[in-house]
Amino acid sequence: MTGYYDRHDSASADDAEQPATEHGMSRRQLIRHAGWFGGAVVLTVASGEVISHIADSREPDSMTAAGATAAANSSLRFVQVSDSHIGFHGPANTDVVGSFTEAINQVNSLGFRPDFVMHSGDLTHLSTAGQFDQVKQMLTGMQTDRVFTVPGEHDSIGDAGRAYRKTFGMGTLGDGWYSFDTHGVHFIALVNTLSLEKLGHLGNDQIDFVRKDIAGLSSDTPLVVFSHIPLFAMYPKWGWSTDDALKVIALLRRFSSVTCLNGHVHQLFTKTDGNITFHSATTTAYPLPKPGRAPAPTPQVVPARQLKDALGIRTVGYRQGDRELAIKDQRLA
Repeated sequence: MTGYYDRHDSASADDAEQPATEHGMSRRQLIRHAGWFGGAVVLTVASGEVISHIADSREPDSMTAAGATAAANSSLRFVQVSDSHIGFHGPANTDVVGSFTEAINQVNSLGFRPDFVMHSGDLTHLSTAGQFDQVKQMLTGMQTDRVFTVPGEHDSIGDAGRAYRKTFGMGTLGDGWYSFDTHGVHFIALVNTLSLEKLGHLGNDQIDFVRKDIAGLSSDTPLVVFSHIPLFAMYPKWGWSTDDALKVIALLRRFSSVTCLNGHVHQLFTKTDGNITFHSATTTAYPLPKPGRAPAPTPQVVPARQLKDALGIRTVGYRQGDRELAIKDQRLA
């Protein structure tokens, strides 16, 4: 298994009829998904059916009991954290180290030991050696044996990701991509933040890697794909998309269950396209505006008591034999 370090070592049918907007989804989809921002999306597998609702930290425990039960019964449980931006200084969050520490404590208080933790990019804010060392040291506090990462664009400022790969890239291929298998699930970690013009970019070498990597897999194998920038056209105007992602998506179509998990956008967003479901994660650092609600995706200042409502972690559970993964997003509040 590659690409990780041991912590001890350092659309519905109606949507199809709607005309597409410039952002790659129908107006109805955009309105629907926009309503999911800011709330924790819980997907629960029950009797082969995926049931979703928007969770809230003020809801009674019974509202999320089904999701908790699914996680408790899963044979695979892992955690996604994202966009810690260690090194950021600004009014949107004056203590990103403190909020990331709270996220780590939340992971350690889940009541189970995750099989692994994935950090989906922007570990640092300015990709300095000191910031990489700091976040790596903080990640050793996670109560899990394995921590995986993919780089964000903030992790490759000025050096094409060399400092990131020196710290986190041991055993990876190319610019830091890799794959691994566990509990009957095949995981692929992609890098789409190095050749940035406006949108994310994978490149032919990485697309060829995916093609060869999945060639021998059965179509019944559940796939989970990690990237920093979304692999769907969430909001291209702000660069929230990957220009050559469709080449990879086409390779994944034959699989019965594909889950793509990304960071970058600092807010929850879910989109389903046939057999492929995309989930954008929230951040542990600071919120960004909803698509189109501001001139640019700049850090948003919210009242201090509301900041933790915009920050959080994600837990994912999978039981062998199920088609889908059970996903639960939890706020730091």
